[in-house]
Amino acid sequence: MRTSTPGPTRPTGRTLSRRGALGLGAGAAAAAAVGLTGCGGGAHSDGLKPHTGAGAGPGAEPTVTARPLGDGSTEFTGKQPHQPAAPEPLEPGQAPPQFVVFSWDGAGDVGNGLFPRFLDLAGEHEAHMTFFLSGLYLLPESKKRLYEPPNNPRGASDIGYLTDAHIKETLKNVRRAWLEGHEIGTHFNGHFCAGSGSVAHWTPAQWRSEIDQAKKFVTEWRTNTGWTDLPALPFDYDKELVGGRTPCLLGQDNLLPTARELGWRYDASSPGGRQVWPVKRNGVWDLPLQQIPFPGHSFEVLSMDYNMLANQSVNSTKAPAYNYPGWRRQAAQSYISGFRRAYETNRAPFFIGNHFEEWNGGLYMDAVEEALEHIAREKEKGGDIRLVSFRQFTDWLDAQRPEVLDTLRTLEVGTAPAGGWNTFLKAAPTTT
Repeated sequence: MRTSTPGPTRPTGRTLSRRGALGLGAGAAAAAAVGLTGCGGGAHSDGLKPHTGAGAGPGAEPTVTARPLGDGSTEFTGKQPHQPAAPEPLEPGQAPPQFVVFSWDGAGDVGNGLFPRFLDLAGEHEAHMTFFLSGLYLLPESKKRLYEPPNNPRGASDIGYLTDAHIKETLKNVRRAWLEGHEIGTHFNGHFCAGSGSVAHWTPAQWRSEIDQAKKFVTEWRTNTGWTDLPALPFDYDKELVGGRTPCLLGQDNLLPTARELGWRYDASSPGGRQVWPVKRNGVWDLPLQQIPFPGHSFEVLSMDYNMLANQSVNSTKAPAYNYPGWRRQAAQSYISGFRRAYETNRAPFFIGNHFEEWNGGLYMDAVEEALEHIAREKEKGGDIRLVSFRQFTDWLDAQRPEVLDTLRTLEVGTAPAGGWNTFLKAAPTTT
């Protein structure tokens, strides 16, 4: 039985290098060496009860009422707290905001303090993030045979099942995250990236099965664990779940028809994206991790911690410690360079992916914290910089006039609008 960190959740991301696109899955360590860039209270009525938000953590506001759903693992508590005002369309000639999305794959708490660390950091800087929760992280290992992964044996998983103590901490922090305004997406379940059982080969129907199971593990954790003394998750996951990221950024083509059928608004699974304004695929916003400058190299790296690790230490998570200071600076500057390139030119949204892991002495967690604090300082200088979740960003996209978004898409990576934003977007065609 696994008793600590689930370890690497498989190389997360198809990667790109000077040699082209490569899958960063099992057996890719050798390839990584050649420059991979992508792996308050209220009256009782109609069964509603007061909900105080106990355990929600600093900064959370209590919702007024709660209505249990299903077995009581989740409950409807009304509108999510700490959300921005409803977005409005850009005015003619108005520059778009610089959006930055920090996201986390798996979102399991394994006792290393990283989940609450970044919730605290987000609260300090009024940032919102997206947490892609793996459904299996709420399923006890003793109940693993409840999981039927497509093309794999019952109960199988390429990530570890959490201990009971870590499941409880995950519940606590997921609950806190939502109450503080963050998004809970999905990272699905078993994280299969290699062989015939890989998510790369799943059909739309198999993706539907995986999603249904991931949701069920979240909405029935009380039944599966037998725990009755813990507070429910304060959201209706059927309504809250509007997007995800696939394991290793594989299988998006067959996922998208299912995502559209389910009414998902975005998918963050596309590999090797460029820093340009996004488009829809199959009626779903395609929000990929992006290639960003990698200091000291002529190639670019994908905007995720594991992909930086793959380049720096050839997939080793415990490389010699004398490398850590230099690698930390390199990773932080890579994120900062990606932010600057977008902010100073085409204002394309900037997407960053991470894991709650202490790989190589935790240097990637330090690097992403440094990058977030740098971006927050730029925001404090008066720039229109918005640290948001993927869901909040899609709210903004959906509020814009299509022709304005079309005009923004004409700006290439690192290209500023000719004549400035006032001229560039004032000239955008309008509908009548």
